[in-house]
Amino acid sequence: MTKDETGPLRLDEAGARQLDAADPGHRHLFHVPPAEGGRHPEVAYLAGNSLGLQPRATRDELLADLDDWRRLGVEGHLEAGRPWLPYHELLTAPAARLVGALPAETVVMNSLTVNLHLLMVSFYRPAGERTRIVIEDSAFPSDSYAVRSQARFHGLDPDATVVRLKPRSGEDTLRTQDVLDFLAAEGHTVALLLLGGVNYLTGELMDIAGITAAGRAAGAVVGWDLAHAVGNVPLTLHDWDVDFAAWCSYKYLNSGPGALAGVFVHERHLGDPALPRFEGWWSTEAATRFEMTPVSRPPATVEAWQISNPPIFAMGPVRTSLELFDSVGMPALRQRSLRLTGYLERLLDEVTAGRPLTVVTPRDPARRGCQLSVRIGAGSANELTKRLRHEHGVIADAREPDIVRFAPVPLYSTYHDCWRVADALAATVEVSA
Repeated sequence: MTKDETGPLRLDEAGARQLDAADPGHRHLFHVPPAEGGRHPEVAYLAGNSLGLQPRATRDELLADLDDWRRLGVEGHLEAGRPWLPYHELLTAPAARLVGALPAETVVMNSLTVNLHLLMVSFYRPAGERTRIVIEDSAFPSDSYAVRSQARFHGLDPDATVVRLKPRSGEDTLRTQDVLDFLAAEGHTVALLLLGGVNYLTGELMDIAGITAAGRAAGAVVGWDLAHAVGNVPLTLHDWDVDFAAWCSYKYLNSGPGALAGVFVHERHLGDPALPRFEGWWSTEAATRFEMTPVSRPPATVEAWQISNPPIFAMGPVRTSLELFDSVGMPALRQRSLRLTGYLERLLDEVTAGRPLTVVTPRDPARRGCQLSVRIGAGSANELTKRLRHEHGVIADAREPDIVRFAPVPLYSTYHDCWRVADALAATVEVSA
């Protein structure tokens, strides 16, 4: 963190501007919405953990794909500027680099929860006493619904099958040691461990490597929901020996609302004929796909988990985004994230003192991404975010009843954005009597 000539870090507006001049990020590559309130022309956008901003390159590149359809019709499958038949392969290598995987282990397809279900078809195999699915108690609701429905599909009682690991009494985040202790004591009953890499509510970054090793040592399959981790923190899924993972791309990957998701399956599972999978048109070898035979010949790659032909116009924005991450690089983004989030934390320390506001995200930078979650002690989280937006031009994300999430995304957020958050909170939330 830089200091001015007087020594201490300046937490005023001029200090924020000074930091932006020294550490500018890549805001110029994105469209930033206009502000509806406050004195600044653009919003301070701290909701990239819910929906990322649109890269400036997305529109032109998507229109180029549309133009190929207009001028070529069906021939675009082979003759488009980016031919449609192998289009999904353009996303494979950059997605693999982003999550620390081999290209054969990575594919972009479907949406997050659909992918989780397809993966659980293969990797949730309850048998004997090993039937339980372990998730965190504050898992995103969709994950909770998915694992409960998988338990029912196998004829099991979801209330008895799904284990929800809770933080210790009086704490907000789940300690790694508590996960390890549970696995040491109960691992013989666990068929699947499926946790969020970064918790959507608190912003806690889990020890993916340590928990994966403990889960696999206990005989469980270990999968990860990386919706809030991908594009946020560095990942090395192959080296961590993760069995499988899935993620969305509309948050930190800035690929648009409902954008296509990603899948990782470790290479040790690829080509395993004992693994059950659902199959379809795109599950068979590309070289023999148009022989139109009735029996699939799946490749020994994660593409065997594909089912349908890929939606080209949905893949375009994901490809554009992945090229951005390749250009900037996750190591540089992580370092800027640590600086930016640390700055916001210092600002919030100033504001929360004396106010009914508490940061629940871990203070250790190694245990979080770029999200800081604030619990409000009075009123509604939704009402507070509305006031921040309409009175101050600050867009944050509410999770009822009492959590407001602020995500200073290193690609496009600024130190001045962070200063505006603190300034708006100070003006909106009264000091406790």
